[in-house]
Formats: sequence, structure tokens, C-alpha cells
Amino acid sequence: MPRLHLGAWVDSGVDLLQRHLSWLFDAIGSLMTGLDDAVDAVLSAPAPLLFAGILAVGAWWLRGLLAGLLAFAALALVDSVGLWSEAMSTLSLVLVATVFTLAAAVPLGILAARSDRISAVLRPALDFMQTMPAMVYLIPGIVFFGVGVVPGIIATVIFSLPPGVRMTELGIRQVDGELVEAAEAFGTTPRDTLLRLQLPLALPTIMAGVNQVIMLGLSMVVIAGMVGGGGLGGAVYRAIGNVDIGLGFEAGVSIVILAMYLDRMTGALGRQVSPLGRRALAGARSAATGAARWWSHRPRPAHAVTGAVVLALAAGALNSVAGTGDQDGPAGAANTGRGRTLSLGYIPWDEGIASTFLWKELLEQRGFKVDARQLEAGALYTGLAGGGVDFQTDSWLPVTHARYWKKYGNELEDLGSWYGPTSLELSVPAYVKDVRSLADLKGKADRFKGRIIGIEPSAGEMSLLKDQVLDEYGLDGEYQVVDGSTPGMLAELKRAYEKQEPVAVVLWSPHWAYSSYDLTKLRDPKGAWGRGDGIHTVARKGFAEDEPEVARWLRDFKLTEEQLTGLEAKIQQSGKGRERQAVRAWLKENPDAVRLS
Repeated sequence: MPRLHLGAWVDSGVDLLQRHLSWLFDAIGSLMTGLDDAVDAVLSAPAPLLFAGILAVGAWWLRGLLAGLLAFAALALVDSVGLWSEAMSTLSLVLVATVFTLAAAVPLGILAARSDRISAVLRPALDFMQTMPAMVYLIPGIVFFGVGVVPGIIATVIFSLPPGVRMTELGIRQVDGELVEAAEAFGTTPRDTLLRLQLPLALPTIMAGVNQVIMLGLSMVVIAGMVGGGGLGGAVYRAIGNVDIGLGFEAGVSIVILAMYLDRMTGALGRQVSPLGRRALAGARSAATGAARWWSHRPRPAHAVTGAVVLALAAGALNSVAGTGDQDGPAGAANTGRGRTLSLGYIPWDEGIASTFLWKELLEQRGFKVDARQLEAGALYTGLAGGGVDFQTDSWLPVTHARYWKKYGNELEDLGSWYGPTSLELSVPAYVKDVRSLADLKGKADRFKGRIIGIEPSAGEMSLLKDQVLDEYGLDGEYQVVDGSTPGMLAELKRAYEKQEPVAVVLWSPHWAYSSYDLTKLRDPKGAWGRGDGIHTVARKGFAEDEPEVARWLRDFKLTEEQLTGLEAKIQQSGKGRERQAVRAWLKENPDAVRLS
């Protein structure tokens, strides 16, 4: 059967849309970003525990005293693990996505309920939207809107739209046909029949659809974190990339708490809007006695609103007092940034983490606000090309990241190499005595379990290994390259090293692993890896014009191998989540390493 170039057609279609409708995507992106920023600002404004109290009052009003107390305790737990800001960012993303989803789902559901033909057309489209892997939606999302929260919102809307449409259609179709006929017999217009009869009776089912939309939105937050969406999804993505079990558990529990709160509240609200639900709640309250009656006590709406308003006013007053301090950064000539925000992206490689957090600290010392986001290599270069990321400090050129430079080079600025030359290699522990070069791996796959432990699949080194190195040495088919992450590779190296087991891993120089383990860099007599790269700083187009002083600092930036590996080791010793403290300690020990003047 002839090859159907479906992917090429889709690529051409995406390019066509990008060329001719970029103005529309920019407008949509600005609208969504503005709404998300506004909602996030409102949710983040109160002090965490006071806002937790406001949400707890809502739970008390909708579900009873016990629900309110449990809600407060759970939300206080989110604050206690230091993830309150991330939780509010996630909540704002879910709320904005839900608004856009319902704005499309409810009208489509109404149309489908009133027309069998429209319903038949929508059904396969909705099936396609919900069964397509959600991560696929991120690819055009990044291309059209750049990295950040907007691709996450778009992917969430597409993925969560089908249940909203289907539940709206189902709710309206379930309304007793005889009631509709009676309304029409009395001369009720179709509009009034819909608004006064069908929608009120369908509200419980529609609210169940709203619940499903919100739950699916929360299931998408981790995927949104992969493209710079931040929030708890970003925390989970960082935990995956760094194999940080503790952070992953804390972020996962926080997502579960948000999901349970929203699920219970939307469920209770669905019962409140249903006449049958209200009667059932009234019967349950009257039947409750003793402690059960006390725990199920719900305040009157006026009392609940008054309590929430009092808490909100208290939160605002406390924020006003707390915000009177000096937040403008360093004074005088040192305050170059004057509060301007710079966006830094980084791949979770050790030299990238080290250089990114070094520059984050240096720029914040000079009055800039720095947003550092962990991204996959493809998303990072796409973000740079689209202007969503200002610069990154870990571009390996001209070899390792050649495919990204070929695709996006015309939209980027190369601010020069700050370290080099580097080298790419496969390494084995030194106790594997008979393997000293890549050629020595031939015929020994059984000793290495037929695997080469790799890093991120988007890394240029992985492409070189799969497409060139293995084939050059006749290893393609004998060994399987295991895609993963840099921390995952290091964890497997540590496990095998402690057990004195043979293991082959993808590494590069410089890397702190060579000072921690006795490893052998496998020689490459055929030169399959190519010549060594320089580690470059790459910025978006126009960055040097917008920030000439920062661009000059970046061009003058250089580190020696001793300085770089020392900074990497300091970050490793300090532990995950303490990069800022490690950088500050390193700067005290190396005051002349980086001078900005």
C-alpha cells in the first residue's frame, strides 16, 4: 500500500494557519493569558490560611460543618508543604479552562439535543477529541501560542469539552417529552420551553457534566506543566525530571486535595439547583439527630456570605500591611532591572540547572524579576523562537542541538559560548575491564541486559546515538536505548554501581558524575559523536536590542571546568529545591567568577 503522508499534510496545514492566522492566535493567547493572570491574582491575593478559611466557609454552607473543617485542614496542608502558590496557579488554570469549555459545551449540547442531525455529526468529532492522547494537543498549542499557560488551557479545553457537550445533550433529552408537549400545547415558545422547562430540569445532569469537565481539567495540569504552564503540574514535572519522590508526593497530594474539594463542591451545588435534591437534603437534615445533626449543620446563605466577606476583608487588610515594605529590589545603580521580568528556560541537565540558577540569582540581585521554567528541549526552542522565553544558557552547538538550530536559527540570537569544548560519550563503570571503546560493546549485550540507559528523548545526544553512533559500530539492533531523564539515568548508574553490575549510560563532559564514580569514557575511534560542542547562550530575536546590558553580560560570561563542576557539585550537595542557597554559597567562595559591570 502506498505511503500516506498524513503527517506532512498536517504539518503543511499548521504552517498555513500560522502564516495567515497568527493575529488570531495572538489575540486568543492574550485573552487567555490576561484572564488567567487576573484569576491567579485574585486567588493569590489573600493570605493562604485566610483564603483557606473562605473556601472552608463555602464547604460549610454547601455540605455542612464537618466538610468545612476537613476542607480547611486539607487546604492548610497544601500551604504547609509550600505549594500554595502553585495550587492557586493550578486552580486559576482549571477555572479559566472550565469557563471556556462550558461556553462552548453548553450551546453545542443544546444544539445536539434539539437536532438529531447535529448530534450525529458531533458524536465522532467528540470521540476523536477525547480519545486522541492529550499530549498531542500540546504540539500545535506550542507552535501557535508558545510556551506558557495558554497551550495548557487549549489542550484542557479540547480534552474536557466532550463530556460537557454529552451531559448537556443527555440532560435535555431526558426531560419528559409529555411535559415539553404540554408546554408547546399552551403556546410556549421554543425559547421559553428551553429556558424555563428543559434547562431547569436538566440542571442536575448538566452539573454532573461540569463536574467531569473540572476533573478532566485537573487531570491535565501535569501535561500543562510540561510546556511551562507552572502550578502543581510544573511541580510534578520537575519531580519526574529530578526523580524527586518527596516533591512528587507533595504535589500529587495537593492535586488530590483540589480535586476532592472541587468534586464535592460541584456535586453539592448540583443538588442545590435541583428541586428533588433540595427536598432530599431537607429530609436528611430533619431526620438527623444528636452529633450527626451538629456535624451536618449548614449556615444560612446570608451568614455564610457575611463570614466569607469578613475573612476576605481581613485578608486584604493583612496584605496591605505586609505589602508596605520595600519590594523594589536594590537601590541606585545596582537596580538595573527596575522590576522588569525576564523569562529563563532550562533543560534539566546539570550544567543547565547550574547556569540558569546562577543567572537567576545574579539578575535578581540587580533588580530583575526572573521566571525560570523547566522545559523539554523542543518546547524550549519553540518558546525562544516565539518570544515566550527570553534566553537559555544550555544550547550545545554546533552538533548536539543542530536540528533545533536548523529549524529555529533564523528566529534566535546566539550570544556566544561560555564553556567549551564539551564531549558526548557512552560510559561504563571502570570495573567493567574489557570494555574500553564503543567497538568493545559488540557481542556483549547480554552482560548489559541489552540496554543503554539514556536521558531525555528530546536531547540531541540521544538522536546522534540512535541515528548515527549505534549504526556506525554495528550496535543497532543488539542494544535498546532506554529513553528517560538525566536524573533517571544517574539513579540507574548509582544502583548498578553499588551492586557492581555492568551498565552503559549516556553521559557528557563536563559532568560531576566523573568525580563521584570511577567511570570509563568509551573511546570513539570512528568519530561518530562528532567534534566537541560549545555551551552557548541563546536568546529570542530582539533580546539584545531590548536588554542591551543583560546581553552584554551574557556575552562576557565564561566559566572554567573547575568553576562549573564546583557549582554543579555545590547544588548536588545542597539537595533538591535548594539551588538558590547553593548558588549564593558558591558565589561567596568564588567572588571573581562572574563580574557584571
